[in-house]
Amino acid sequence: MAKFDVYSLDRKKVGEIDLKDEVFAGPVNDHLFYEVVKAKLASDRSGTQAVKNRSLVSGGGKKPWRQKHTGRARQGSTRASQWVGGGKAMGPKPRNHAYDVPKKVRKLALRSALALRQSEQRILIVDRWAPEAPKTSAAAEVLTALGVKRALVVDGASNQALKKSIRNIEGSDFLSTQGLNVYDILGHEYLVLTAESARKVEEALS
Repeated sequence: MAKFDVYSLDRKKVGEIDLKDEVFAGPVNDHLFYEVVKAKLASDRSGTQAVKNRSLVSGGGKKPWRQKHTGRARQGSTRASQWVGGGKAMGPKPRNHAYDVPKKVRKLALRSALALRQSEQRILIVDRWAPEAPKTSAAAEVLTALGVKRALVVDGASNQALKKSIRNIEGSDFLSTQGLNVYDILGHEYLVLTAESARKVEEALS
């Protein structure tokens, strides 16, 4: 079992927590990061790029000139792709770039990301963080007291006050335990979890 210190919001040790090695201290596989992050970025693409082909541009109903005996190349429409103002040939069309990776790969990649941050001593577990009301300045003071910058804070989705407090801090973000992902873990220097969320992550990835 991997042993973590549990801190209060002013960085005082208040206890310890044991978490499974297979989740927080396993092997780190960089290739899994590549596969999962690439799939995530592909899914985020809007895929709305498009141009008009000859069937979508206006005009061109009349043949420009007769077929033969003009000395010029035959033309059927002024909306063909070789004409100025004509439709584009073989241009991009709206498409969905998303693709999925197996659930097992996603789970292994998430374990690897947690193990990487643990090996770097960049996982911090706090006993509880539940502000009564959203206040960005108070959240910023807590992160300063904890000694972390560019932190990803993870807790339950019901903790809306914490979510609203963190979202305006530059470089830091909040995620629910259900939304924890490799891309956001690697995109932040530190991972801050509450003791309860750490248990939920352990349960989900075991």
